[in-house]
Formats: sequence, C-alpha cells, structure tokens
Amino acid sequence: MFAGEVALVTGGYQGIGRAIALDLARHGARVAVIDIQPAKRAAALLDEISTLGSRALAIQSDVTSFTAAGKVIAQVMDKFGQLDIVVSNAGINRDSVVWKMSEEQWDQVISVDLKGVFNYIRAVAPIFKAQSSGKIVNITSINGLRGKFGQANYSAAKGGVVALTKTVARELGRFNVNVNAVAPGLVETEMMRNAPESVREAALQEILLGRLGQPEDIAAAVTFLCSPRARHITGQVFAVDGGQYL
Repeated sequence: MFAGEVALVTGGYQGIGRAIALDLARHGARVAVIDIQPAKRAAALLDEISTLGSRALAIQSDVTSFTAAGKVIAQVMDKFGQLDIVVSNAGINRDSVVWKMSEEQWDQVISVDLKGVFNYIRAVAPIFKAQSSGKIVNITSINGLRGKFGQANYSAAKGGVVALTKTVARELGRFNVNVNAVAPGLVETEMMRNAPESVREAALQEILLGRLGQPEDIAAAVTFLCSPRARHITGQVFAVDGGQYL
C-alpha cells in the first residue's frame, strides 16, 4: 500500500505512536520515528520494523522546538530522499481542576499537544506543497471535542488540534494534500494500565462497545487515512472510541 513511501511519526516509541509506526511499516512504508526519549530506547521497535521488511530511523527530538522540527524534517529528507506522510501523535497530560492548575501545567500541555503539531505541519508544508502530494494525520482526542473535567489544558490543546487540522486542510487542499485527525477515546496503553481501577470503570460505563480501545485500533484508522483509499477525505475528525463520545 505504501511501497516506496516515507512516513514520520512523532511520539512513536510506545503506545499509540508505536502501533502507528508498526502498522505503516507493515504496509510498506519506511518510517522515521521521533521521540523525546533517547534514540537507543527505540532499538526494539527498529528491530521489529526491520523484521517486517522495512527501514526505519529513530530521532531524539522535542516536538515543542520549532527549530528542531525543521531540522528533523531535513534529516529525514537527507536519509530517505522524500517524505510522504506525517503523523503528529506526541502528547502529554498534566491534569488538574482549573482553579488549581498551574501556569506550568497549562504551558507544558499546550506546548507539546498543540504547538508540537503546528511545528511539524509548518516544517513539512513547503515540501508537500512543492511536490503536490502528502498526507497529514493529527492525533487529537474526544476530550478535545467535548471537554473533560480536570483537563482544561488537555481539552483546549486537543480542541486546538481539531481547528488547526480543518484550517490546514483548507490551505493545503489545492496542493493535493490531505489533512485529517483521529480522535481516540480511552485507549489501553501503559499509562492506562497504571491508572486507578475507578478510572477504567468510569470509562467503560461510557463506551458503548464495553471495552477499551487498543493502540492498534487507532493505528488502523491512521493507516486508512494515509492510504489511497482516503484520497478524497480531508478536513475530517474520525472518532475511534467505541462510542464513548456519544
């Protein structure tokens, strides 16, 4: 499906990002994986991508840095000679009710979850515009669509990603660039497995299908949006949440 194409995934060493990188590689893409963690921590992921018959590159970088994003894109272009897909997945949460939330908690989440997405769109847009092709998929959240108690910073950032996605879809559509977002509900990642059982049970009460999402569920939606089958889809937000948003 992606034979000869190159994809970049931010926040790709674990959880949803890892699943996305693996699924894109499974379908033939060469993959650059970006994470703030040291690149050596990606060794197992790179080995797994290699066993799938694909090539990969791990780069340690902070998505909040505008300058670093440009350098990462240049490094990927230098390594592979092209770039076709960018998936902005990197994100954090620093939960607190708004009357207790610190400026630092607000700034950290906005910087990673919203500015980090902008940084990579800004860095890759001239390339996609010049080549008249490209796929951008941003990972938002159903909490960016509905709000969530104790997550003013996270919900605001993810809501911003929705607006950013729709705006950039308008700006780049004439250049044959598709820009979409995927909004997960609660997904069973390492962070979720360490959460109190009460959090898990509350989420299950909301989810119509009665089960938590898996990283692979999100990856499948991303892969579809990056594929030729989604060539006429842009500016859309796909909730992958088992009906939790409803």
